[in-house]
Amino acid sequence: MIDDSHTGDTPSACAAECRDVDHLLEGVRRFKARFYDEAPALMQGLVEKGQKPAVLMISCSDSRVDPALLTGALPGELFVVRNVANLVPAYAPDDGLHGTGAALEYAVRDLGVDHIVVLGHAHCGGIKAMLATAGGERPPREFVGPWVEMALAASRLHLPAEDGEQREMPLDHLKAVPFLAERASILGSLDNLMTYPWVRERVEAGSLSLHGWWFDLESGDLWVTDAPGTPLMPAT
Repeated sequence: MIDDSHTGDTPSACAAECRDVDHLLEGVRRFKARFYDEAPALMQGLVEKGQKPAVLMISCSDSRVDPALLTGALPGELFVVRNVANLVPAYAPDDGLHGTGAALEYAVRDLGVDHIVVLGHAHCGGIKAMLATAGGERPPREFVGPWVEMALAASRLHLPAEDGEQREMPLDHLKAVPFLAERASILGSLDNLMTYPWVRERVEAGSLSLHGWWFDLESGDLWVTDAPGTPLMPAT
């Protein structure tokens, strides 16, 4: 028996009110034509031999910064985990649910990636939420506030003062120039990566490299560092 009392929640109601997704279906058709009809060898190889990506990309969930679109990567080139503000929690094995840690572990220990890239970007809503939370204005959400709080200590730690020393920055300063917090948070995530023993082991053995990237939405420029603890510098 169908309950008609909540018709406003049905897919048909959304179809009349929600934004169109048909163009995305057309995109899938173009993808199928390109990789399955015109040049099927790549996808057949990925099916038969499995994936062997060289890069784990830890990026923000932001719709404006898609790792595959940004880099022009082909299927099978990137193993991607996306979360709010592209954060990597410190190693803390317990019975909790660790989505980012699970992807990291699988990429490093099972897929054997050669590189880990933490990709952040300008105008990051997660970093803005972190700065607001630090100022006592936690967003009225169940998960966002606690999640982004982990970036605050890293942001302050990695911001150089005028004399070049690393010291805590006032919150008002971070709010005025949030791109500093965005870049510093990337460095904090690189530090957190090194708390995972199987990441540290491979980095110290020279078989795994860590990279920090920050994408400027306004200019299209990419800032990078290939050495955790060193500032990001323009690369494009």
